[in-house]
Amino acid sequence: MEKVVKFLKEAAIYYLATVEGDQPRVRPFGTAHIFEGRLYIQTGKSKEVSKQLHTNPKAEICAFKGGEWLRIAGELVEDDRREARQSLLDAYPSLHKMYSADDGNTEVFYFKDAAATFSSFTHEPEVIKL
Repeated sequence: MEKVVKFLKEAAIYYLATVEGDQPRVRPFGTAHIFEGRLYIQTGKSKEVSKQLHTNPKAEICAFKGGEWLRIAGELVEDDRREARQSLLDAYPSLHKMYSADDGNTEVFYFKDAAATFSSFTHEPEVIKL
């Protein structure tokens, strides 16, 4: 899992795909954090992405860096514990301007039953189960 998070952090931006009805929705994200052995991301409850994930938790991430790309597919599960929110926010101090663990808006999700696939045009895919 450390290899997955390292890639996401070095890429700086990844794209999260969700579904709204029958329409895919994709947007840039930047948070990737390991907490209690799981890969977490963060958003705000007021955002459409939050509503989409609560309706259909299946999601996919895609990031590209140096001729290689990473796709992570699985379910995103909300972790409503303050400790999980605070841990992620502590890893991203720049978010403190917009979010706090107790603001009623900050939301963190972890990947469940997920697979991370590293791919490129020069090597066979490598799959890591999360």
